[in-house]
Amino acid sequence: MATTNDLKNGLVLNLDGELWAVVEFQHVKPGKGGAFVRTTLKNVLSGKVVDRTFNAGTKVDTATVDKRTMQYLYADGEDFVFMDLDTYDQIHVPGATVGDASKYLLPEAEATVATHEGVPLYVELPTSVVLEITYTEPGLQGDRSTGGTKPATVETGATVNVPLFISNGEKIKVDTRDGRYLGRA
Repeated sequence: MATTNDLKNGLVLNLDGELWAVVEFQHVKPGKGGAFVRTTLKNVLSGKVVDRTFNAGTKVDTATVDKRTMQYLYADGEDFVFMDLDTYDQIHVPGATVGDASKYLLPEAEATVATHEGVPLYVELPTSVVLEITYTEPGLQGDRSTGGTKPATVETGATVNVPLFISNGEKIKVDTRDGRYLGRA
């Protein structure tokens, strides 16, 4: 248990049986009436964002979220198997929990896995990864009116839009948050 005075960004609260991360908070002390805390909360599982106001000094239930750096080993059916680098314990993370991160996940890649009471909540990749292009059409000069792009398939199976000069076998840097091409590696 903590009070609203202990709130800080990134703190995970257990409200109404759901886990909410504090994205932003602001202590407000109006000239008339009691002080309160205005917060922006993000649901850890669904990603839904809500605004919520608490009276100052109200007790809130905090949740313990364990974030560990783990190594991705392999896919086991719908699950992804990660290994804790400290204890060498392996955990199975459901595909739904991994989500879009699976498009940029290579075997032996490191990722941050957040768990609450042994249940995986989400997987966080580094902001960019280096992937090799397995297939892309050859780009033709004069085939565009402005800086053109073409789709390219990378080694994980994801499709990334790349400039026309990129060819098969090249390694490129990809932003894991939105799948953007960042440059050659």
